[in-house]
Amino acid sequence: MLVITLCIVAILLIGYLLIATETFHHINKSAVAIFTGTICWLLYICEGSSFVMHEHGAAYKTFLEGRASSSFLVKEFIAKHIFSNYVGSACEIVLFLLATMTIVEVLNNNGCFDFITEWLRTRNAKRLLWLMAVITYLLSANLDNMTTAAMMLVIMHMLVSDRRQRLFFGATIVIAANCGGAFTVIGDVTSLTLWIKGAVTPTHYAARMFLPSLVGWIVPTYLISRHLPTHFDDLPYKLHYLGDDTTLNRWQRYLMLIVGIGGLWFIPSFHRITHLPPFVGAMCVLSLLWIVNELFNRKLLNSDQMFNHRLPRSLQYTNIQSIIFIIGIFFAVGAIAETGVLRMYGEWCTTNIHNIYILSVAVGAVSSFLDSIVLVLSSISTFPVLDIMQLHGNVDAAYLSNFVQDGSYWTLLSFCSTLGGTIFIIGSLAGYAFMRIEKVSFSWYIRHISGKVLLGWLLGLLVYFLATNFLS
Repeated sequence: MLVITLCIVAILLIGYLLIATETFHHINKSAVAIFTGTICWLLYICEGSSFVMHEHGAAYKTFLEGRASSSFLVKEFIAKHIFSNYVGSACEIVLFLLATMTIVEVLNNNGCFDFITEWLRTRNAKRLLWLMAVITYLLSANLDNMTTAAMMLVIMHMLVSDRRQRLFFGATIVIAANCGGAFTVIGDVTSLTLWIKGAVTPTHYAARMFLPSLVGWIVPTYLISRHLPTHFDDLPYKLHYLGDDTTLNRWQRYLMLIVGIGGLWFIPSFHRITHLPPFVGAMCVLSLLWIVNELFNRKLLNSDQMFNHRLPRSLQYTNIQSIIFIIGIFFAVGAIAETGVLRMYGEWCTTNIHNIYILSVAVGAVSSFLDSIVLVLSSISTFPVLDIMQLHGNVDAAYLSNFVQDGSYWTLLSFCSTLGGTIFIIGSLAGYAFMRIEKVSFSWYIRHISGKVLLGWLLGLLVYFLATNFLS
């Protein structure tokens, strides 16, 4: 059992290393993640009986119902009662992302975001930077941050002709998308995971994250704006665009935008009312938007006009890769969690570190080069969400209260992993999209952006500490 556990840990660490260094060896991190997750579970099954009896002894005895234990029954128990739980958790995230990504594509292909280009008509470079940053921040709080970043990067590419200036604009979009996504539970995969796992509730989470995410966004954006001239040397390219698949008039596009964005706002309320998983609400919004789309575009449904899309195919492929990556990470973290290693590590941290700020900053530091979803999933498995009733009579109740639902650790973890993941361009999915679209070098980002993001993170962390301890 010890040998297999060490092998799983070693493979997981090698997989994490390959994921973090994708920029250098050019092996797709999604392929690495899904391969790592699969191999870890194959190794787990090799020593399945030992792991099952150690971690799920009582449940396994109930499953046997008096039958003699066998290799076949152990594998059946793992497949139906252990592995399936991680498949279900991954599917909740994936189905939610599929719904929101499709909502964004439907709105985009109907020209519903063309109002953005109308708002961005200015020759003032700094004003354009702030306008794009504000729009990105607001959109990513309601859509997923990677899709928002990809869409805004495409718009930015049409509006800014100078490549050097585009690099600063693109970095600002990545920062705004990540900070805006961290502001709400539906804006980022990490915050969405925390919500689905029951670690946070939407209203409390947004209230805690508003000021820190705002500081973490505004500080680096201001510092970046100082690199830009007051006015563009040449007139930015303006594109009056009416959508790929539609000839909708203005009020129809407004209505579709209200249905799409307004529906996403309603998802937390839908979950609170029905207690159904959040992806059900997202699918409901998608189906409603889909019906409206077909009613408005009835004449075009069988037309050869419906084949062009504004989002590049490479970005749509990136979305698919991101989904595969998330599935692989869920499997890999699930395998290591079932060995009991993460639980033992959590107990060690509670005994020896006993400080949520040190733990969160450490996660943020690692997420600067390893995608934050990896660290958040590992953290949830390391520190399970506690029931407040478990704290009664516990001598360490004050510290453990940070790990109940809406405890300080979860929002702090989300903030640190988000800002930490923005320090380096490889630390977030939005950063990867920026790197692929503009061919940004790792060294350029470190020289011009990383220090600014680090300062925003530290100041946001200070704001979080002050707000939590003196304003709560």
